[in-house]
Amino acid sequence: MTVRLSKIIMCLCLAAFAFMVTFGNITDFGSNFAFVQHVLNMDTTFPGNKLMYRAITNESLWHVAYWFIILGEGLTFILFLIGAWHLWKARHATGAEFNKAKRFAVIGATMGFLVWFFGFMVVGGEWFAMWQSQTWNGQEAAFKFYVAIIGVLIYLNQPDGDLSR
Repeated sequence: MTVRLSKIIMCLCLAAFAFMVTFGNITDFGSNFAFVQHVLNMDTTFPGNKLMYRAITNESLWHVAYWFIILGEGLTFILFLIGAWHLWKARHATGAEFNKAKRFAVIGATMGFLVWFFGFMVVGGEWFAMWQSQTWNGQEAAFKFYVAIIGVLIYLNQPDGDLSR
């Protein structure tokens, strides 16, 4: 039971994290929007770099991108919360049933990985050369987030057997 409760708690912690990020991005919209604006605009990358053709300078598209990020973070929160709830309901079930209950938590981890690895590392970091910016570079923070998610995902996916009676 200890391992099952541990997996539930870890999913709840990741849900709480994704909630706080989503909530922060909505309630501090301006400063976090500025981050997206500068990354997409590529205005703090190396001067004269050959990747500037990738820059997006349309404010409407900045808003679309930002809301898309917030949506991904919010979905991560909801999926982890649902996943933790399913795990909680199955905590006394057989190993096979508990393993089946991991579905939403796994989907939540995948969504979080998409947001912080694909969104921030691949799209922001490489496509928009965020790595070149000393001011608007979120790669280090994103790395911490997706590694934590991967760690929980690996632990969560360790098969659970039947409980000892």
